[in-house]
Amino acid sequence: METFNAFGSRNFRLYFAGQSISLVGTWMQRTAIYWIIYIQTHSTFMLGVAVFAGQFPSFLFSLLGGVVSDRYHRFKVLMTTQISSMIQATLLAILVLFNHYEIWEILVLSTLLGIINAFDVPARQAMVYEMVDNKEHLSNAIALNSSMVNLARLLGPGLAGIVLERFGAGICFAINAASFAAVLISLLMMRLPKFEPSLTSKNVIVELKEGINYLKKTPELGYVILSLALMSLFALPFTTLLPVYAKEIFKGSASTFGFINSCFGLGAIFGTIFLASLKPKVNLRKILFINTLVFGTGLILFSHTHYLPLSMLFAVITGIGMMSQITITNTIVQITASPEMRGRVISYYAMAFFGMQPLGGLLIGTVSHFIGSPNTILLEGFIALSIAISFYLLVFRHHGR
Repeated sequence: METFNAFGSRNFRLYFAGQSISLVGTWMQRTAIYWIIYIQTHSTFMLGVAVFAGQFPSFLFSLLGGVVSDRYHRFKVLMTTQISSMIQATLLAILVLFNHYEIWEILVLSTLLGIINAFDVPARQAMVYEMVDNKEHLSNAIALNSSMVNLARLLGPGLAGIVLERFGAGICFAINAASFAAVLISLLMMRLPKFEPSLTSKNVIVELKEGINYLKKTPELGYVILSLALMSLFALPFTTLLPVYAKEIFKGSASTFGFINSCFGLGAIFGTIFLASLKPKVNLRKILFINTLVFGTGLILFSHTHYLPLSMLFAVITGIGMMSQITITNTIVQITASPEMRGRVISYYAMAFFGMQPLGGLLIGTVSHFIGSPNTILLEGFIALSIAISFYLLVFRHHGR
């Protein structure tokens, strides 16, 4: 089946298996952090601060992470970042299990993970290219990689909700720490091509400037990354407000929060399966435009729905459109970028996605304080539609693509 072509590559099969387990733990940890911060502070602004602390370091360091990915052995970079992430999760578990922690300590450890991810994401995403033997299967591999992320988003929050109610957040963090063993084992089992050290004698600043100039000369990359940056700033941070929906609007518990998150993940799964089934020559920019419209419409429908089953349906619809912002942009970057620039271009992708969301989280948390969470998500939906239409006018009409 064309949907699973990339599984013909042994290294990609190992990567998929290890990451699938690890990412479930990652989503459990993320869900637990947001829940305990909201339960202790009852502040949407503090939820925004939590998103900012966890992701803004990726904005600061992702360009440097891209240079590291292009210069050094990506396998060793990944081993380092995964072990560091395991240590971070272990420290979180120890703090919470012994019940001697303050919110600022959670935020500091979240910041540490954000720094680690700034180096992990460019190396991991660029290494997917190396894991696929038949490069015609690269788009399929990226779509399957996204389906793995979204499957974790489907399972992780739901499991976290159950564990939070029965055992507490500390166990969520401990499970995440243990899950990194799977990805470390999968990396060690891979048969990767021999590493060819970079012969460049340029300094880091020069290499960063080269990355910027490359994007200016390759507008088909620049436009999609700009679109992702705007979506990450104004629309994707809607997830910041989900604890408010679970606790205040639906009068639920940690399980309710987990299930709502999982519904978005379920929609994302449907979307990635669709993308994985596409033919290699399909117009990805057109699909990105259509799915952005779906995403914005889903947010508008979800925003003021107070009936939980119907709200979950709209969450699934939103998830279908949401995943395209990440997956299709990543695919375009991987296919279009030249090999020597891939790590740096992916770092701009990471900066647009991970870097803008924390700023958006602060913005959304602040705005919701004044106009309420439902009105804020309604506004985000209309902004997403505006970005989609602007992207259409810029790319399709002006460039005929």
